[in-house]
Order: sequence, then structure tokens, then C-alpha cells
Amino acid sequence: MPPRKRKAAAIAHDDQDAAVSTPDSSSRRRSARVSSSAKKSHYFEGDSDSELAGAPSVKSKSNAKARARAKAKPTAAKGQRGRPKKATNLETNPNQDEDDQDVYNKDSTDAEDAQKDDQDEESDDDDDDSAPPKLEFIPIPKLRDLAGVSYSPSTIHPNTLHFLADLRRNNKRSWLKLHDAEYRRSLSDWESYAMSLTDSIVSVDETIPELPFRDINFRIYRDIRFSKDPTPYKPHYSASWSRTGRKGPYACYYVHLEPGKCFVGGGLWHPDGPALGKLRSSIDERRERWRRVLMGRDFEEMFLNLGGKGVKGKMGQKGKGKQGRAKKGAEGENEEEEDDGLDEERAVIKAFCAANAENALKTKPKGFDAEHRDIELLKLRNFTVGKKLPDSVFTSEGGQEQVLDVIKAMVPFVTHLNRIVMPDPGDDDDSEEEEA
Repeated sequence: MPPRKRKAAAIAHDDQDAAVSTPDSSSRRRSARVSSSAKKSHYFEGDSDSELAGAPSVKSKSNAKARARAKAKPTAAKGQRGRPKKATNLETNPNQDEDDQDVYNKDSTDAEDAQKDDQDEESDDDDDDSAPPKLEFIPIPKLRDLAGVSYSPSTIHPNTLHFLADLRRNNKRSWLKLHDAEYRRSLSDWESYAMSLTDSIVSVDETIPELPFRDINFRIYRDIRFSKDPTPYKPHYSASWSRTGRKGPYACYYVHLEPGKCFVGGGLWHPDGPALGKLRSSIDERRERWRRVLMGRDFEEMFLNLGGKGVKGKMGQKGKGKQGRAKKGAEGENEEEEDDGLDEERAVIKAFCAANAENALKTKPKGFDAEHRDIELLKLRNFTVGKKLPDSVFTSEGGQEQVLDVIKAMVPFVTHLNRIVMPDPGDDDDSEEEEA
């Protein structure tokens, strides 16, 4: 059985501190401990109605003291480290000297001055923020003068080349945005020229369809995500014509417009693995077809630049040899003609391989012997040709005809590559050509 709680004994108090007992207060537990001041501890006692009506409670006295201390506590001056000096209360310490009071007043005055300085600085900052921002007006550049030359679909205006030269020197987004009007005008000029050239190419190569400008044009924006060159634009205009436009597996005709670096070319640039395998198989199995294409007279004179070692050189050697071969007989004449033919063949293949040596293999490709007769052709990974042209060809009247002459010389070469990579029905069987 649990022990019963005993009731706290009533303790007599002085007449001044006596309190009237109420039914609520008698039921509470009271402390019988006596403090050093011979007064009862109020630790276990609550505030009764009589206490609220009579003497002030300990809690109210402590709150009043805390408010007095907080009111008398000085504010630390700006830049002062540590706690501020404690201020003494004259009421609690009547023996305080006047000098101490002066020190306190001085500290509080310094704190007020520092606070005013902070307020002045904040007001100055607010004034600066509320002031209107300074604006700098940059005038938009005017379009170049036409200089008496009108725009024509069959020619490139000189202003277009001037714009590309400026873009090369100022290859930045901010500059192009500022010269957007000049860029739009030059792009429109290039579009009219490319579409005019499309009609001429279609008349030369029937396999090329009439495609819109967006399918043949290369944009000037560069992909710089994985490039070491941070320039965002290409300083040239270019277009490509093939059976599927600028994209696709077919060999193409390519026109490049850049001040001082204009050229016309064509072929296959970086073909994929299956297409490259077909090209190497054709070189290995049908070498005669490749020699007929590469040794064509127009193709050789336009792109290989043999300098007298090509067809003209061969014809000249034959003419000189007839005078000396009259005494040698038929056998010596046949041997010399064979040697001349081999020398020309080697020179043509060597010139073509040199033009595509930039991305060629250093060793033999897989599956072929290092002593293969056409090992230099088998090492190639690009099959292209090109012809550099002066800027005047694109800006002068009749210059488009010169561009078309370069493309005409390239038609057999492009047709030959397309028959290998993407053959039409019947293109794999070239027995008639081999017999011819």
C-alpha cells in the first residue's frame, strides 16, 4: 500500500508578510525551508489572489529589474570590440561619483553619433540606388553604299565579300547583331546567286534535282561545343548540290565563297564505314574504271595540274619519239609507248592521292596487302577534287560560266563515285565498259 502524502504544516509569518489562506492555496504543497533572511521560500508557491492584491510578486520584481538593466545598458559604438561598459544605476548606488556619470554620458553620445553616421551612409546609398542609370546610345551602322553596282542573281555583289572580310576580323555575336542588316542583305545576295547556279547545274547533271535554298546552303553558325576554336561564325558562304542536297551519302558539287579563298570542288568528304569499304573494293577489283575517270583529259587538266606530265606531255613525248623510233623498229616503239603510259598513270594517281592526303591512313587498310599495286589509293579516306578561283570570277559578268566549266569537268568523277556508293540498277555490271 503506497504511503499517504502528508500535508504541509502551516508556518507562521510576520504580520507584514501574512497572507490570507484560500481553499485553493491550502491544497497546494508548500515549502517549509527557511532562507537566511528568516523568510519563507516562494519556490513552491503560486501567486494567490491575496498576493496579487497585496505585495508585489517576485516575478514582477525580477521583470522590473530586467527592464531597468536593459534601459540603462549603453549601445556599443561603431568599430568598438567587446562588450560595452556596464552602466551603474544612480538610484541603486547613491555613492556614485559624478565623474562616472560623465563617462557614461560620453559613451552614449559617441554611440549616438556613430548611429547617425550609419543612417547618413544608408541614406546616401538609397540616393545612389534611386538615381537613374546612365545609358550609352550606340548608333546602328548604316548600310554600305552600292557604289553604282546593282545586285544581280548571276553575280556576287562586292559588298557581300566586304561583309565576309569584316566578319573574319570581328567574329563576335555582339558585332554581328549590330550589323544584322548588312548580314541579311549579303545572305540574300548569296541566295539569289546559289539558286541561279542551281538551274545551270541541273542542266549539266540530270541526277541533281531542283532543291530549295535551305537544302543546299550551309549556315554560318559554328558548333563550338567540342572545338578549340571559340569563334561562333564561319567567315564564308557555301553550298552543296547532290541528289539529296547538302546531306546524304551521295557525292556532291561544292561552291565556297570567301574573300581570297574561293574555290569549286566536289566528291565524297569523310564517307562512312560501309561506303568506304565499297570504294576500296572497287579500287581493288575494277582498277581500269578508276584510271579512265582520273585520266580523263578535262578532269586531269582542271584538277590535277601535272605541269606537262599529263595527256599533253604524253602526246608530246609520242611526237618526239616518232623521229627517233623510225630506226628502232616496231618492238622498240611498243615498249616506249608502254613506258610513257605507265609514267602518266603513276603521275595521275600520285597527284590525286596528294590532293587527298590530309586524312589518309599511314599504314595499309585492314584486309589488304602492303604490296598492293594501288596501295596509295586504298589508304585514302577522302575522294575529292577542287579548283581555286579568284574573287573576280564571282563578282564579274560571265563569271558563273567559269564556275560551270569547273563543274562540267567534275561530272564523270561524281557520277563514278555515286555508282559505287549508291548504285542504280545495272550499275554494278560494267563488263561492256571493260571490253571497250
